[in-house]
Amino acid sequence: MTVRIDETDRKILAALQRDASQSLDDIAREVGSSKTPVWNRIRKMREAGVIGQHTVVLDADALGLEACFFVLIRTSEHEAEWQAKFLKALRDRPEVQEAHRLAGDIDYILKVRVENARAYDRFYQALISEVRVHNVTALLSMEQIKSTTMLPL
Repeated sequence: MTVRIDETDRKILAALQRDASQSLDDIAREVGSSKTPVWNRIRKMREAGVIGQHTVVLDADALGLEACFFVLIRTSEHEAEWQAKFLKALRDRPEVQEAHRLAGDIDYILKVRVENARAYDRFYQALISEVRVHNVTALLSMEQIKSTTMLPL
């Protein structure tokens, strides 16, 4: 279901994407409105599912999670039982920041954040002990060029 968003809603969303900790007064001032209408728009967008979970973005390097691996997984298993087991294994591992099922030669891609290569190997060994996969390729990110949670509005 697509929600209708007008220009004021887009301005509010852009302000929230930049800094969700801003006060309603600051957002209202930025979008050229008053506090109550801004609050009502935010509430409606939350109820419609446009605005989801509020989180804080942490610095992985500052927390010692300096290695980012992109893990390409091929599998010959496509049964519902295997998929459920695989998805549970991914959800149970906090190292997995993102997981996508793909079209094409690769079945899944994971973004995994760990301290170092040894920590990645522990993750890998644990994963393959729980679920059978045909082929795993791990790519170490040498440099993060861009990372954002902001959607284009």
